[in-house]
Amino acid sequence: MSLFAIADLHLAISVRNKTMNIFSGWENYMELLKANWEKKITSDDTTVIAGDVSWAMKLKDAYEDFEWIEKLPGKKIILKGNHDYWWTSKKKMEDTFSEWGFETMSILHNNCCEYEEYGICGTRGWVNMPGEAQDAKVLAREAGRLTASIEVANAKGLKPLVFLHYPPVYGNSFNYDILDVLYKFDIKRCWYGHLHGPAIKNALNGEYDGIEMRLISGDFLQFDPIKIM
Repeated sequence: MSLFAIADLHLAISVRNKTMNIFSGWENYMELLKANWEKKITSDDTTVIAGDVSWAMKLKDAYEDFEWIEKLPGKKIILKGNHDYWWTSKKKMEDTFSEWGFETMSILHNNCCEYEEYGICGTRGWVNMPGEAQDAKVLAREAGRLTASIEVANAKGLKPLVFLHYPPVYGNSFNYDILDVLYKFDIKRCWYGHLHGPAIKNALNGEYDGIEMRLISGDFLQFDPIKIM
């Protein structure tokens, strides 16, 4: 049983006019992802998908994208990205997956998912826009969701592993709300997505204040899920 991770699948089976194939580095990305996934991930493994899963605007319209994910080997843990407009309540998403007969996907939202002795924790996160009250409100909400997720893991006696969609550190920008949560709970490892193309050059892949941070966006990984443990 191994744990893998990748972010930013940007599937466009359900919404065919949003395909990422038009962008450099995304040519035939779904075929490449499927081939890499099936080559290394088995039915006993678990993969965290850290946001930006489908371009569909509503959950009911994302069926084909989730059907595609369901057919891939192993269990999948899904958290929200900034382009996941289909996202709704955790219960509705779980009920919809059940109605569709999908059994391999779990939603990470104000909770944690168990993997051996670890608790898979996370939230979307947000970007810092200083001085704007609305952004401060969103930042506080996302920090609260991450706190709740880690607290669930701790209550179960699990070691928290944190996954975010937005990077907590990017170049000279810092999401202190999220970082404070990581410091508070002594989190040592964090994975994130969101960054593509030219933005990747400023991504942090290494240690920051004692926390190992790694970018796992699809194009950065060349659509090859990374093995975490």
